[in-house]
Amino acid sequence: MSDLFIIGASGTKAYRTAMAAISENITNASTEGYARRTVTTAESGASTSTMALYVSRANFGGTEVTGVARASDPYLDATVRMTATAMGSASARMRWLTDTETALNDGDTGIGKLITGMFGHIDKLAASPNDTSLRVTTLDSISRVAESFRQTSAELAEVSAGIGTEAQSAVDRTNATLVALGNINNSLLRAQPGTSAHAQLLDSRDSALLTLSATLNVDISFGANDSVQVNFNGTTLVQGSAASSLTLAANADGTLTLASGATALAAPASGQLGGLFATAQVVADRRESLDTLAAQFVTDINAWHAQGRTDANVAGGALLSGTTAATMAALVTSPADFATRSADGTLNGNLLTTSTLRGNGSVEQGWTALIATHANLLGATGQEFSTARERADQAVAAREAVSGVDLDMEAADLLRIQQAYSGCAKILQIARETVDAILKII
Repeated sequence: MSDLFIIGASGTKAYRTAMAAISENITNASTEGYARRTVTTAESGASTSTMALYVSRANFGGTEVTGVARASDPYLDATVRMTATAMGSASARMRWLTDTETALNDGDTGIGKLITGMFGHIDKLAASPNDTSLRVTTLDSISRVAESFRQTSAELAEVSAGIGTEAQSAVDRTNATLVALGNINNSLLRAQPGTSAHAQLLDSRDSALLTLSATLNVDISFGANDSVQVNFNGTTLVQGSAASSLTLAANADGTLTLASGATALAAPASGQLGGLFATAQVVADRRESLDTLAAQFVTDINAWHAQGRTDANVAGGALLSGTTAATMAALVTSPADFATRSADGTLNGNLLTTSTLRGNGSVEQGWTALIATHANLLGATGQEFSTARERADQAVAAREAVSGVDLDMEAADLLRIQQAYSGCAKILQIARETVDAILKII
């Protein structure tokens, strides 16, 4: 009779634990990074015989909980981390390359359209070289080009600063994640595998690894008791409870450098930081190209103006100053100082030579090439971003099919476990009633 009490009691304990696991699944159905829990049981082999010389032919020991299993697939987890790394890089590059395109501004108020408009005003002035209002308009168009160069340079500098700010935030988040992984490793080495506490630590570990992978292309390996080791380009960032920290520095041209302590690290190849480092370099290249065009524009315009003559038959002075886009400024504001004449005295002679400032190798052509280069890069990045997002969504869906919580399935399991629990309770009730009946007979 004692068998029934032991079997019933073991069953109620086991199914109570199973109901707790299902309840945990249901309450965490929307918790990010949560992996479904199941309780594993095994038949208990404990002997219930109380007589030394009696060998039972049917000796049952009930059931016992052997552990809490966490639904996960290492391959699917690794795939999610890999796709998150690619997605982090593509997303960062897409965002900042788009901002760079906006800063370059190829619209009506951009450098390209204003230069074209400036030459249009010069052509109009050539038809009426003594028209003061046309001279003022032409000089203003030159000034507007200079202003546009300065504005574009300032906006590109803001993009560089924004990239640096986001990169610093990413590094700070990475350092916090590395410390958290060190603490999780320390707890994992002391936790008992197969327990709910161990499963919670694994959830925290995988969530931290996903955050880290989305930011930086790290190499991940697992050790004792599911602890993790993290390396980046041969440098160990996390081992056991020890975690290193990263430092970020921004150069004068907006490019970025990464270090761990006193050790300089190679630029990240992927992840959010990889995308930010790559975009910082692209923006630095755009700023350098803009400065090159600005210097060429100042040189070409001043050389063209110097070959002409003013109304006072004086060689034209410098129309522009500056050696970079940020320092370009218009110098001539008086219509009388505009050298419209040629050296032979033709009223519009110098105005008719502006064709030498256009065509192959001109600033106009250089600007068009700059815009086309950036547009092609942005288009390719957009395609890469779409592909990365699709792959990331597929990887997450595949992992969720294994690790995610299905509320319908949990509800069905809850009913099944509830019935089993009631059955075990009924065993205890019948055993008690049987014992009471026996005692009454005695």
